[in-house]
Amino acid sequence: MSDYIDTRCSPSLHPDTVKSIDGYDDETALVLGPTITAFDTAYQAVIAVHDARALADKNPSWPEERKILESDNLARRKLDQVTRAFDAELSRLGKAVAHLEGELTAPLTMKAAASIAQEIRAHVKAMNTEQRHDFVRAALDSGDEVTFSSVCAAPPYLSGLTSDLQQSFTRLWHEKQSPDMAKRLCAMQGAKTMIEQRAGLVFPELTKAVGASPQKAKRLREANTAAERAFAVRGA
Repeated sequence: MSDYIDTRCSPSLHPDTVKSIDGYDDETALVLGPTITAFDTAYQAVIAVHDARALADKNPSWPEERKILESDNLARRKLDQVTRAFDAELSRLGKAVAHLEGELTAPLTMKAAASIAQEIRAHVKAMNTEQRHDFVRAALDSGDEVTFSSVCAAPPYLSGLTSDLQQSFTRLWHEKQSPDMAKRLCAMQGAKTMIEQRAGLVFPELTKAVGASPQKAKRLREANTAAERAFAVRGA
């Protein structure tokens, strides 16, 4: 794991940047461990190509074209490793986020007797919009599950709520009851966004390490392959 800073590599790829994600702490460090590993794979890949190119530059028997080709070959292998690491982590995070979202938006279970729940909904429906919202919010804040579930575990129109508002209240209830789950979700969403925004930095960082554009490396590779083929044919 990279515990130092290499100025040749973008700090945006350093694995420690994962620790800046909202919700990261000792409790969420475990679930974000694979994200840190993925960024470390990227960071180390760029460093490896820089190191290889630096050694190539010290080899007087290699012309510039050879240095570019060898560095680019390594960069392509490293890019494949990094891509697989980020893709695997995005898949893991996507599944985990979807699961937690489902948990935090799950329908509530009615906690009051049917007759009492019906009276509570009728009472809420008779209020004006502002009173209704304040009433449900008060039940949410106080943890009054009987009142809250009577309103939010039934079809919203029975209490005069909109579907969207009921869903928002339900989500808030779950978050209040399961703060650790909400924090994990926040952290994993942040990790997913970070990968989506920064994974693309690997390509230009590797190009910089190689010291030539992929297009130039491709032209050199094609010319080298053509020359080798020509000599193979003539030597047959």
